[in-house]
Amino acid sequence: MTTSKSAASSQAHYAFFKGQYVPLQEAKVSVMTHALHYGTGVFEGIRGNWNQEKETVYIFRLREHYQRLLRGCRLLMLNIPYTLDDLCRITVELVERNGHCQDIYIRPLAYKSAEMVANLRLQDLVSDFTLVTVPFGNYLGSDRLRCCTSSWRRVDDPMIPARLKIAGIYVNSILAKTEATLGGYDEAILLNQDGHVSEGSGENLFMVSDGRLITPVLEDNALPGITRETVMHLAQNELGMEVVERTIDRSELYLADEVMLTGTAAHLTPVIELDHRPIGDGKPGPVSTKLQKMYFDVVVGRNPKYLHWCTPASPKLARV
Repeated sequence: MTTSKSAASSQAHYAFFKGQYVPLQEAKVSVMTHALHYGTGVFEGIRGNWNQEKETVYIFRLREHYQRLLRGCRLLMLNIPYTLDDLCRITVELVERNGHCQDIYIRPLAYKSAEMVANLRLQDLVSDFTLVTVPFGNYLGSDRLRCCTSSWRRVDDPMIPARLKIAGIYVNSILAKTEATLGGYDEAILLNQDGHVSEGSGENLFMVSDGRLITPVLEDNALPGITRETVMHLAQNELGMEVVERTIDRSELYLADEVMLTGTAAHLTPVIELDHRPIGDGKPGPVSTKLQKMYFDVVVGRNPKYLHWCTPASPKLARV
């Protein structure tokens, strides 16, 4: 018999693990796994957005996410036996098998799977790839953010490259996010080693000033975010705004008309307060409001102009 959609969509049933679709509870690694001890993996966060009218999950910019993951694989010498097309196909199949009828988060991970500790080299270590999906709602827990400037600085490229989603680097983000939430804030803003604005703990940052949309240059150790690039495109091509990439000083954020954070998990969320100072009038501004609505329509497949960014996956209801 076929289960109801609500029951089928309540949890993931399968993972992709060691080259196969397996029950989620069977996708386990050894405590000796190199990546567990040393963070030797690269991952992506990919959104699947549920379109109720079309009964379809639209996976946003799937290829671009895997292109970045494969760049990370080159850096960490992760020799996984899958092409870009393979990874996209595997992902669509897993989403369909899991039958989610809701927004989901897709987490691919390429990692050093060798069961070996006390080994600080990358070469000659076996690699693997795994993939899971989970139901996912509002990542930041609020649609208007109160932020603080973190005392932790964003990791610098000569230490660990900040332009890739390397597993071990995220301890930096976790320390900043923990500091912020323990202090009663929603999110942290990290500065780089020179004291310039870099990004949030897991989001890119934009500010609106004098009618321009401004974001930190990648050289200030900001991740080249796929949502970042999307928002820049929409602002330029749909709102006719000038978009500027440049170094931003901390004090500029206090004086900005608007500030917003963007990311796969966060979508686009306005910042209304930073370090107890209101941004603008302390409410979501007109630019962030327009971009937020436009972005959401794009990612759920409601804007035909940008359907090429959305990969459809139709849930297959679980059978018992």
